Amino acid sequence: MAAHRRPKQPSRARVTVLTTAAAAAVAFSSQAAGAAPSGQPSKDEVKAQVDALFEEAEKATEEYDGAKEKQDKLQKEISNLQDSVARGQDELNQLREDIGTMASAQYRSGGIDPSLQLFLSADPSDYLDKASALDRVSGKQAVTLKRIQEKQRELAQERTEATGKLKDLAATRTELGKKKKEVQGKLVATRKLLNSLTAKEKAQLAAEEQRANRSSTERVNLGNTPPASGRTAAAFEAAKTRLGSPYVWGATGPSSFDCSGLTSWAYAQAGISIPRTSQAQANIGTRINSVSDLRVGDLVFFFNDLHHVGLYAGNGQILHAPRTGTVVRYESMDTVGGPFMFGVRV
Repeated sequence: MAAHRRPKQPSRARVTVLTTAAAAAVAFSSQAAGAAPSGQPSKDEVKAQVDALFEEAEKATEEYDGAKEKQDKLQKEISNLQDSVARGQDELNQLREDIGTMASAQYRSGGIDPSLQLFLSADPSDYLDKASALDRVSGKQAVTLKRIQEKQRELAQERTEATGKLKDLAATRTELGKKKKEVQGKLVATRKLLNSLTAKEKAQLAAEEQRANRSSTERVNLGNTPPASGRTAAAFEAAKTRLGSPYVWGATGPSSFDCSGLTSWAYAQAGISIPRTSQAQANIGTRINSVSDLRVGDLVFFFNDLHHVGLYAGNGQILHAPRTGTVVRYESMDTVGGPFMFGVRV
């Protein structure tokens, strides 16, 4: 009679593997059916989070641009000061050489007491002429000594100023590095969020962005709003030539831009120098508070902290560099993502 044996139980490790595999299969089938995995945000939720991160990145970008502009300005000022100090030191060395030459000449001519020189002189009138020349040399020596003192004070002041600017430059570079890391961190977080989407959802978002880029340049109605002036019209025409150029944070053209990089580049093409950052650009020109009073080419500012700027294009549209992943394009003021604050006419 055959012995009855208890069926062999699977090991705990095997049970765990089987359970994990089954769970993965369920998750895969859910995604294939178009449902978001349990605990995962939906496509719309991810898009909202991505938009918020892009806004934070753009704000940090403008702060980075401001620090970069300050760094460039300090570097130029320090270079000018260092050149001035070098020239001043050369002048000081020459003055010291001159005073040394005069002192040596006086020493050689003054070896005999002046009264004895007069007694021994065959021609007293000749001695008196020499004595008069010696007085003039002494006067020139005094002037040279005074100039040396002034140059020393001037060089000390310039060196102190340069030292202060070098410290400021070091602090600015540290700030620049922090802002760069902040922007990069926001963009990394954005990529992680986008990678949490299914391939289908990613394709849908990419298609939506492509449509926005394409339609804004091909089928936009700008109406018949007149330009503000010849200069702003020229700036706007320059910006139009950049339609389709990619947004790159910190870029000022000519092939890629961030928001204030585009506006500062466009006005530069019209022969007008404006500040680099959106916050600084908001403080120039004449403020325009009503949309109805805007003219083509006016600067338009968005968000309470004014971290986004574009060019008014007419009919409620702006021409701007929106954010990472987009291109220079037309867009309705209502879809920028933040409230319109005011315009500026340069």
